[in-house]
Amino acid sequence: MISKGHEILTALQIGQSIVKWHHMEHTAPKLWDAYISILSHQAMILSINSSFVDPLLQFETQLEIIQSSFKMVFAIPSLEEMKEVGNSTEDDEEDLRNLYHTILHIFETTLLILVSKDLYKLHILKEMIVWMNEDSSYLQEKVLVVISRVLSFASKKVKKYPSVDAPCLGLLAAELSLLCSHTDPSITQQASLGMHHVLSIAQCQNDFIKNEIESHSFLPLPSDTELLHNILQDKTNIAQRVGQALLPSLLTDFVWSLLMKLSAPSFTTAHEAATILNLTLEYHVYKVIMVSKIVDTIYMQLCENSPHQMQSSMLRVITLLTRASPKKVIFQLMDYPVPADNAVILMLQAAGSEPHVAPHVLKTILLILKGKPGEKPGNLMDRRRFSIDATNMMPVAASHALCTLLPVGSYKKVVAQFFPELLMALMFQLFYSSDMRLVTEGRHFYARDALRILLNCSGLQEVEIALKKKNCWDEFSQELFDHHGVYLVAKTLSDYNFPQFPETLHYLHKLSVEGPRWSEDSVITVIFLTELLNSFFKDPFPEEFLVLFRNWVNDSNPAVSKLSLQKIASMAPVVNQIENVCSLLLSILNAFLSKDKTVVSQALLTLRRLLGKLDKVTYSSLCTRIASSYCPLMDHSNGGIRSMAIQHFGELIKDMNHYTWMLNPVVLKGLVPLILFLEDTDIRVVNACKYTLAICVSELKWSPTFLLNDQCYNFEQVVLNFCNNLLISHGNYITDLIADTLGFLGSSQAYLRRASLILIGYLATLGGHLLFKDELQVMFEAIEPLHRDKDPVIRELAQTTYKLFKKVAHKLTSSNIKQSFQKMFSFIYIKKLKPLYNYNGTNNLTYSPAGIKETKNDKAPY
Repeated sequence: MISKGHEILTALQIGQSIVKWHHMEHTAPKLWDAYISILSHQAMILSINSSFVDPLLQFETQLEIIQSSFKMVFAIPSLEEMKEVGNSTEDDEEDLRNLYHTILHIFETTLLILVSKDLYKLHILKEMIVWMNEDSSYLQEKVLVVISRVLSFASKKVKKYPSVDAPCLGLLAAELSLLCSHTDPSITQQASLGMHHVLSIAQCQNDFIKNEIESHSFLPLPSDTELLHNILQDKTNIAQRVGQALLPSLLTDFVWSLLMKLSAPSFTTAHEAATILNLTLEYHVYKVIMVSKIVDTIYMQLCENSPHQMQSSMLRVITLLTRASPKKVIFQLMDYPVPADNAVILMLQAAGSEPHVAPHVLKTILLILKGKPGEKPGNLMDRRRFSIDATNMMPVAASHALCTLLPVGSYKKVVAQFFPELLMALMFQLFYSSDMRLVTEGRHFYARDALRILLNCSGLQEVEIALKKKNCWDEFSQELFDHHGVYLVAKTLSDYNFPQFPETLHYLHKLSVEGPRWSEDSVITVIFLTELLNSFFKDPFPEEFLVLFRNWVNDSNPAVSKLSLQKIASMAPVVNQIENVCSLLLSILNAFLSKDKTVVSQALLTLRRLLGKLDKVTYSSLCTRIASSYCPLMDHSNGGIRSMAIQHFGELIKDMNHYTWMLNPVVLKGLVPLILFLEDTDIRVVNACKYTLAICVSELKWSPTFLLNDQCYNFEQVVLNFCNNLLISHGNYITDLIADTLGFLGSSQAYLRRASLILIGYLATLGGHLLFKDELQVMFEAIEPLHRDKDPVIRELAQTTYKLFKKVAHKLTSSNIKQSFQKMFSFIYIKKLKPLYNYNGTNNLTYSPAGIKETKNDKAPY
């Protein structure tokens, strides 16, 4: 180690030398000036080294002074040249030689002092090689001798310390590796020595290598200089040993530095760098980090029209990096603008050139295809990955990449392995792109093109041709994606009995069970799965698939719900063969709660179709639950749904005519909407009410009413007739019906407010003896706002109803006495009424063709 005392001693010796060689000022002025300057520079460097200056600023300042010293020292002519110029005596020549070596010694000593205190400053040696290569006039051999000696000193120093911090070793090794094959043997010898010392330092820095040395897996370099020179002049040996010795970060620096050399003006330098770079990666690519940065640098160099020979080397680097880090390479390539330029295409071809890497490449592309084009990243960390307007264009780039990779012969087996995943990923991408009207430059439809290539390279050329004849590919090119295109692909594949059916079906089941990444995925999955099952299975589907359709009934995506309901409806002929059919029917009832009216309509149609074929034992076990589910739909905002719910309610009662005792409570609960909606403005609803009321009258054993006939119809007469029958046979339900009617008094529909006033008036008059005072008070409060209704007919009806309530209230006794009399003498109150309102009705019946479309849309939506 160079101590503080040694520095002082050296300074004293230098002072004496100045006096000794002062006469050289006139004999060799250039040498004398260099001597004086190098002494000054050393003093400045050492003073800075002992100061408390910021380390970075300290290093930059020292490097600047060292560079100035370097240019001065190594630009001095050789001794032979100086002798030829002057008329020196023998003593002068000796002084000249000593002064020359003293200058070199001072420069070397300065470096040794810096390195002894901080191995980080070995970086200066790397810069010295760069300066040396920039100007051929410098004495390269002398430079390398100094570098080799400093490295020798550092390699001995590091063995005394348990930890070593020398982050420049990778860059320094890269520079020396190029000089190991120099045309000048003296330079290669010094470069080989320097390389040996660098690797020795690296071994001490790398704990793993220390352990490996003990097990003799790392072959130590020989001490013999000539043998050492021969070993390190071989580029394969350099690549192997550098990769063994350097830590991953340092090896990455080594690779990075050589990569930069590929753009060097000297073809020889670029060629040497390319050779060592590729050999190193062949052996140690798995240790390289910062792969994305390396790939991006190669991309920029390719875009700058690098020489053809260097392009080949750069692309070979891409191939080798893909071996170890396929995900990083592919993700970086997918992050460039769409459409991909020639540089990206070349890099993709290089990444996909090795068959054994192909599975990893396709897995990465499939991972990217899970994304949605145009999707904005959720956070800043994600946003930096996307190239265009902060939106995700990587899936579009991935589709384009498949157009390049799928036709490659070496990918044939791998494409067969991933056929289902690729097929569905591209179908999803077609949906995303078209759904968002995503238009890229030149309107490239990469997902469509990739799908065609996938079919062709999977032995399905006939399928591709058939789809072309059906204009399927043109359909995919339209701005609005049509689900019919998905149906065509699935149907055509099935028609040609594609051999990948088992794997595709298995993958679709897996997708369905795991759940979609995006809600749109379910639509494609349901269409595809339905068509494949239709073609290869007879109804009913195997239970594991039927479970999927049952779950999809209540999917958050209305399109998925409708598709599943339509498929379930088609299984009506085999409904009794379905396992867990009750669970299936209950899932359909849950769809009645959907906010999407088309889903509700389809659920009604599907349920009715199944019930028509269902065995009576199962039917009877669910009839009450089903009938109760129809009741809320009788008041649905959509006329088509109201009419269907009402009519299906009647059909259920007719189906279950042997189980009337079970259904009576539900039938009586449904009477209120059935009666009130006789006044509906939609003729479909009116006709459905008349149809269902006729069935209810029959099942309740009431006297048939001709008042429901169109010729005799009068709403008030119908209400009077039903109330009279109700009082006689089911009088104890009157208060429940009053409660149900109260809910319609606040309806936004005028016809319902009118009808409910009339109905509640009759119910209160007939069942007043069953009411409590507080119940009647609620009824008074409910009709109070109707006295101010904008409809004059409603105001008049409200006044009449109010008077009827008053009469009922006048007859009420205390609650205790009333309850006793209700139980003992209820028969006293059985009486028949005459019309109370003289209401003729104000209906303006309409019929909406759109309603039919809503309620009878049971064709396949493809």
